[in-house]
Amino acid sequence: MRDIVLAIVLLASLPMIWKRPWFGIIVWTWLGFMNPHRMAWGFMVDQPVALVVALVTLVSLLRSQEPKKIPWTRESIVLAMFVVWMTVTTIFATFPAAAWQQWEKVAKIQLMIFVAMMLITNRERLNFLVWTIALSIGFYGVKGGIFTIVNGGVHRVYGPSGTFIQDNNSMGLALAMTVPLMYYLYQQSTRLYIRWGLIGAMLLTSIAAFGTHSRGALLGMAAMGVMLWWKSRQKFFMAVLVAVGASTVYLFMPQEWFDRMRSIGNYEEDWSAQGRLRAWEFAIDIARSRIFGGGFETFRGGTDAHSIYFEVMGEHGFVGFGLFLALGVFTWLAAGRIRRATEETPDMAWMATLARMTQVSLVAYAIAGAFLGMAYFDYPYNLVLIVVICRSILAAREAAPRAAFATVQQGPPGAASAMPPGRRVAQPHWRIPAQRRVP
Repeated sequence: MRDIVLAIVLLASLPMIWKRPWFGIIVWTWLGFMNPHRMAWGFMVDQPVALVVALVTLVSLLRSQEPKKIPWTRESIVLAMFVVWMTVTTIFATFPAAAWQQWEKVAKIQLMIFVAMMLITNRERLNFLVWTIALSIGFYGVKGGIFTIVNGGVHRVYGPSGTFIQDNNSMGLALAMTVPLMYYLYQQSTRLYIRWGLIGAMLLTSIAAFGTHSRGALLGMAAMGVMLWWKSRQKFFMAVLVAVGASTVYLFMPQEWFDRMRSIGNYEEDWSAQGRLRAWEFAIDIARSRIFGGGFETFRGGTDAHSIYFEVMGEHGFVGFGLFLALGVFTWLAAGRIRRATEETPDMAWMATLARMTQVSLVAYAIAGAFLGMAYFDYPYNLVLIVVICRSILAAREAAPRAAFATVQQGPPGAASAMPPGRRVAQPHWRIPAQRRVP
């Protein structure tokens, strides 16, 4: 039954994507984050549904009359350089066959990120994207939170098999990254039942993150919680929310969970921590000996990078590692500039909130990802996408008064100026001050 329902939903979405290519990004994001086909039981489990949606989206984009322009900001340029460098390192990979297979997966994700930069061009579409991400991961957060409470935290929360978030550690990272986006949606919602629903979803998603029994997720949630309180303007509300979540964890989690979390400091005696240290030493050695690193799938034979940073370093060398770090730092800085440029403008305050919550989500990824090999997960690149889109919307807003000013001064082509000599048009009251513009 699940297979039939999913097939009908996807088939029904194709005509909409054909007419509105931006809707294809929404469906693609839903499939990439929630992976509904992986929860089916029959013929839909292994169908290339994302590929079909991507192809229809690309064809629809080509035939569409919409402008086809990538916003070339500092972040999108660095991302493009990173993709090019990963292609170069794949040519010189230690395990070419496996490396090209992984490159294909990563390239598909990055291609759709750049397509999304062309198609998500306004606030409405951007909010659709944020809702899709939050609901897709939030589905597992709400479900996992209820599961954790009902079972007293004895069993771990996992994601669907065959996906980026299939194991407990990866799921914990994704859940920690999603709470800030839920808070953004809570801030933007006006209907009471939606706001209460999002509060409940934030609490259950937080509980589910702890229910993964992932120590990386614990650190990510701790960092995220502090940043969320700091970046929020409702500090008392956030303090209450954090207190309720912490109390629930204390009451429902078993002693086994507390023992596991305490083991974070005992890395000398923890075989898992020792395995991480060996993998990190291996990554450094590879980067030192090969300018291109080992290429995708360098960590083979039952081992794992156990860190987004050492994964990139080992597979793409110090150059790739530098580009990866630069992408994260530039995205953080751009979000800060967006916040400063918009928070005092009433009808743009939503963007300031989104920029703050994007920063919080980046912190969760940076901290929890330090212990997980999730460097190519869709999520962080969607955060880059959100920042690039915000910059594009902001730039278009700044350009509008300049175009209007020039039109009034010059008048229609071939006509004399409509302005009497010596007079100037006053700047619109909502124009962003020069010192707050995003470069």
